[in-house]
Amino acid sequence: MNAFDKNTAVVIDDAQLLADEARYSSFGDTVHYVDPPKIFRRCEGSWMYDSADVPFLDLQMWYSAVNFGYGNPRLNDALKRQIDLLPQVASQYLHQTRIELAKTIALDVEGKFGLKGRVHFNVGGAQAIEDSLKIVRNASNGKSLMFAFEGGYHGRTLGASSITSSYRYRRRFGHFGERAMFIPFPYPFRRPKGMTADEYSDACVRQFARLFETEYNGVWDPKVNQAEYAAFYVEPIQGTGGYVIPPKNFFRDLKKVLDQYGILMVVDEIQMGFWRTGKLWSIEHFGVTPDVLVFGKALTNGLNPLSGLWAREELINPTVFPPGSTHSTFNSNPLGTSLGLEVIRMGYELDYAATVPAKGAHFLDGLRDLQKRHKEIGDVDGLGLALRAEICTDDGFTPNKALLDKMVDIGLAGDLKHNGKPIGLVLDVGGWYKNVITLAPSLDITHEEIDLAIALLDQLLTRAKKS
Repeated sequence: MNAFDKNTAVVIDDAQLLADEARYSSFGDTVHYVDPPKIFRRCEGSWMYDSADVPFLDLQMWYSAVNFGYGNPRLNDALKRQIDLLPQVASQYLHQTRIELAKTIALDVEGKFGLKGRVHFNVGGAQAIEDSLKIVRNASNGKSLMFAFEGGYHGRTLGASSITSSYRYRRRFGHFGERAMFIPFPYPFRRPKGMTADEYSDACVRQFARLFETEYNGVWDPKVNQAEYAAFYVEPIQGTGGYVIPPKNFFRDLKKVLDQYGILMVVDEIQMGFWRTGKLWSIEHFGVTPDVLVFGKALTNGLNPLSGLWAREELINPTVFPPGSTHSTFNSNPLGTSLGLEVIRMGYELDYAATVPAKGAHFLDGLRDLQKRHKEIGDVDGLGLALRAEICTDDGFTPNKALLDKMVDIGLAGDLKHNGKPIGLVLDVGGWYKNVITLAPSLDITHEEIDLAIALLDQLLTRAKKS
């Protein structure tokens, strides 16, 4: 054992921690991307530090939960104030920031989409998805079937797994009789040959609309004008699926079909919400109005578990969705709601709607330059600071998971070089083929840090190709 300094509790060394984890921890609640798993000791801004105090530039920020940087002083101070004022209260009681945060989100949505609605809280993204499933089932007289996208990810609870397209998340847990029907998502880089991205988008919508042509297409009863399916769960930009950005007209055209047949659109903003794309909600880029909007992650900058949803008044008013419809002991906890309120205030005051697109454009330019020097980068794309780089073989198209795995290992080894000193790089792996670097840096990342990120990615990819 050793101590970092007199103001820090005695710290157990890495070797002992890893031995204890191997013996006492469930591996089922985490993901070990490298062997041995990496242990970090402190963090600040865009950086994490290991036991040797090597800095690691983090380009995934806890899966986009820490949009506003590690140790953000304004948010940390908000948390400290709330701890001294009202740190806990049972969720059956009310407190000021719970009501203020609900009102702030509801009025924001009303101003943007012209619909009145209400906000409902929980503690995690998957739990908020579960609540949305209850709202949708309740509003549709118990219909339990949903549409969702191939490549979509909504969480790993039983209900969320049923609308997540990967069988891997369901395989060991019995039959999911109410799993979603998974619909093709327009993936521009991997579209059919001979089609433009917009033509591919149109084809995907037509393919979906065909399900309603006759009763024998299987989802529609024209005699009573009812669909068997209650809602369509969408991520405006696929998160775990690889930060895939659809053509701009896709959701507008899809929503026309949904509205025609009385199917709700539930928008999952858990990963892309809170200015990741340069807007509070990523669906704002696509010209459609959600019926339900689910959020989480960056609502509290990772300092407290809090999530929630907004739903149209007709779906969530107390007459149709009364007290006790769902419950969680820690929902709307005052530490979380005070942070969420400060996050939204800060985002508008600091004008992330302007700064994020500017930084995203700078980062995307760097990725495009990197792509010119490495034919293994098959595709780069981005919206705000949600960016992707698809790693391929040297044909620029065939997925190359092995090369990206090497890059992740090298980045976490912490022995890249910058100004003659060791440095590390934290990357996240996503995509249908697990060959996409999904880049979600701090929204407060500097232009200098972006340039450093590109230089480190260049160094990293060069080393990985040689190893």
